[in-house]
Amino acid sequence: MNPLNRLNAWLMLLPALVMLLAFTHIPALSTLWHSLFFPARGGESPEFAGLDNYRMMLDDEVFWQALSNNLWYALGTVPTAMALALSMALWVNSRIRGRSALRLAYFTPTMLPMIAVANIWLFFYSPEIGLFNKLLGFFGQSGINWLGDPDWALPSLMLMTIWKEAGFFMIFYLAALQTLNRDIYAAAAVEGAGHWYRFRRLTLPLLMPTTLFVLVNALLNAFKLVDHLFILTKGGPNNASNLLLYYIYENAFGFFDSNYAATLTVVMLLMLILLALLQFGVFERRIHYR
Repeated sequence: MNPLNRLNAWLMLLPALVMLLAFTHIPALSTLWHSLFFPARGGESPEFAGLDNYRMMLDDEVFWQALSNNLWYALGTVPTAMALALSMALWVNSRIRGRSALRLAYFTPTMLPMIAVANIWLFFYSPEIGLFNKLLGFFGQSGINWLGDPDWALPSLMLMTIWKEAGFFMIFYLAALQTLNRDIYAAAAVEGAGHWYRFRRLTLPLLMPTTLFVLVNALLNAFKLVDHLFILTKGGPNNASNLLLYYIYENAFGFFDSNYAATLTVVMLLMLILLALLQFGVFERRIHYR
């Protein structure tokens, strides 16, 4: 390659490289470095801790509770939101009346700010005047303390998340459905293939690139929930709804232990990297890009 062309290429890459270093790689290395120290006490310099913060994390019951909650939260929200998004996309992609309005209705929760969504659902879950308990009372059932009962707090968060994210994922599935070659479906229909067979053998395999994209984003969203928790439960009751990123927030800005928060952040990043590698390893053989 001509040296001048090589220089031009690097100059064109420079802005992206600077942003990537400034907002991704350098903060990640800084977080790893801070996780190896104890917090500074009384104006003294931070003391090197080695792996002591990680050993303390292994003995931290709240960490294991938050991690368990997060895994259940991801398991409950990701497959459900994706299945609901695909179902909605298939419906609004069909020839039905008012499908434009229906698409807008499905996508509306995505456009709402997260704090606004949390406050809306706080009203729904209110024990005395909440919509859900009013509906239960209409059918003669006693009300539920949705956010104050340890058995219901986490499922309540899951329901709100599914409501908010399904419409967002629907847009990707809808865009993918509109790019599929209809001649394939016409040929399958001529051969006598039914609707379910075409969906299972044609639609799902052709949507696998979109499914992988949606899955990665859904898992990332499942591990970065903070706003809703801050408004609804603050991790309670008794850490029943505490999630990993909110626990990191608590340690950093509530307990002022940024070093332990950095330790938790490193562990969460490693978990997300492993999950991403697993997803790409499992789905790569099933994906057809052409």
